[in-house]
Amino acid sequence: MEILFINRSLEGSWRNYRKYLDPIAEKTAATLGIPTDFECSVILVDRAEIHAINREYRHIDQPTDVISFAMEEGESSGIPSSTRELGDIFINVEAIRRQADDYGHSLKREFCFLFTHGLLHLLGFDHMNGDDEKRMFGLQEVILDEIAKR
Repeated sequence: MEILFINRSLEGSWRNYRKYLDPIAEKTAATLGIPTDFECSVILVDRAEIHAINREYRHIDQPTDVISFAMEEGESSGIPSSTRELGDIFINVEAIRRQADDYGHSLKREFCFLFTHGLLHLLGFDHMNGDDEKRMFGLQEVILDEIAKR
């Protein structure tokens, strides 16, 4: 597996969080029973940049915490058949801080949660209805349990 980590937030402290990406990706693959032969990008951005991305690509004129762009839309859960490249995950570093405070957990937990959430989206999971949400959020807990406890 290869995860390209790009910090466009201009805050150097986030580079220390890179070390959590591989364990999460490995645990995700093991949990889902899929091969680890995949690639994705994780791009850390500030509130203004994710707001612009959300407005341009999702037509929602407000910032969000994480946005995933899958290389292949509409795939069933698992590695897309025609490519190892899953896509890109944009994470709002300001949301990491705010949500960690709101939920009363660490920056590590929130960073790991947002990466896991984005990765599951790249793998075809969604939370558009109650059953899908329950499944996706349950998977997130299983994946994060040993890596970034609440």
